[in-house]
Order: sequence, then structure tokens, then C-alpha cells
Amino acid sequence: MEYIRVTKENVKSEHICCAISSDKDVQVSSKKAWMVDRFDEGLVFLKSVERGKCFIEYIPAENAWNPIDAEGYMYIDCLWVSGSLKGHGYSGELLAACIDDSKKKGKKGLCILSSDKKKPFLADPKYLRYKGFEVCDESDNGIQLWYLPFDENVPKPRIKECARHPRIEEKGYVLFYTHQCPFNAKYVPTLQPVAEKEGVTFRAIRLESKTEAQNAPTPITTYALFYNGEYLTNEQMNEARFLKLIERMKE
Repeated sequence: MEYIRVTKENVKSEHICCAISSDKDVQVSSKKAWMVDRFDEGLVFLKSVERGKCFIEYIPAENAWNPIDAEGYMYIDCLWVSGSLKGHGYSGELLAACIDDSKKKGKKGLCILSSDKKKPFLADPKYLRYKGFEVCDESDNGIQLWYLPFDENVPKPRIKECARHPRIEEKGYVLFYTHQCPFNAKYVPTLQPVAEKEGVTFRAIRLESKTEAQNAPTPITTYALFYNGEYLTNEQMNEARFLKLIERMKE
């Protein structure tokens, strides 16, 4: 497979794989704006020349929008291959490219968020284990930090204390999110009307800086939904899914 690296110079013209192609769509424009601001911080977005979900996105861990301590590591935001492109070894090629690039840049290894069992929008733990990753830390909500060290003597990355015990004081539904995920720009605004109709409290908090994200109350910052202080899920909600969740929580 041939791959293209998305940069400041070509980001306007390149399809970013996980959303529709038109820059007029809020999903695409929000994601690309987020990416443009990250390129100078070392963000790499490598994708297949074929249209579809086949890409890897990574950044030096010091600049990752996650509450982790992983100095000298490269953090993988997302490795996604699906649809007709799945099953051809492309994920292995993308990961190998990330490893090679990270070693050339003198990194200690890679790290990525996952869980004990496969969760939506998180890397598959079976795949990570197959590729040599190991769990190096875990928060109370089951989100795990995995790492692939390039040397056995390097220190292990850690989840920051602020995210180790995911809980907040605010009551009702509280959503922390970023524009790192393109779907949020479209679907997050649709939740408030549902909450109002159902008579429940809902507040969406967009993390707008690296500092805010690195001090978030849960390891996952792209999408983290809480209810009455307790962490619920990192799975993006549309109106129907959110309504089902509200009904379930009322039982």
C-alpha cells in the first residue's frame, strides 16, 4: 500500500479518512483545524492513498492531549483500518512506519490507550499484545495505558493522578470532549435538546488546549461522559443512543 503524510501544505486537499471529504462539513473543518495547530508540535497523520479508514495518527507524548506522563515516548492517538481495507496487513505497515519514525527521532518507545477488553474507539488489546505492547498503567474505570519500549531499561509511562480515579463533583450528565475526533463537532450539539426534552441536566465541556486535556479527570479526552460524578463511557452518542442511555439510567 502507498501512504500519504498529511501536512500543513496538503491538509486542505487531503481526505482525512474518518469523516466525509468536504471541508464545508463541520466534522472535517473542526478536525483539520485541530490538526493544523498540532503539526508544529510533531503530529504525524499517515494515511493510505485509497479512500477509506486506513491511517495512523501520533504525536510526541509530551504534546498528547491526554493526562499521561510519558516523556520521551511517542503517543498514538489513533490507528484505524476498517471496511474493505481491513485484513490486508495495512495496520502492521502503519505501525511499522510509526516505529521507524519514532526510533529515528530518538524516542524511548510508543504508548497508546486501550482496555482489557475491546471498547469502541479504542485500540484492540489483542492486536496490541500481538504486536508486543504491554500494559504499564490502568485507571479505575478500566482504561489502560499500553506501551512498546524500544529498550528494556526505559521508564514506563504513567497515567497522571488527576485521571487515575475518574470522578467529578458535578451532578447530571457532563461530557468532556475535543475536536481531535471529527464526529464530536456534529453530534455533541445534538445532545442538549435531548437532555432538555427528557428533563435532565447536561453540560458539554470542550477541552480547547493541551494543558486542559492533560489535566482532564479521565485518561480519554476525545470523549468522556460522566453522570452524577461517575464515568460512564467514551463511546460517541447520537440522539437515539443518548436517549437510550438516559432511559437506562432512570431505571
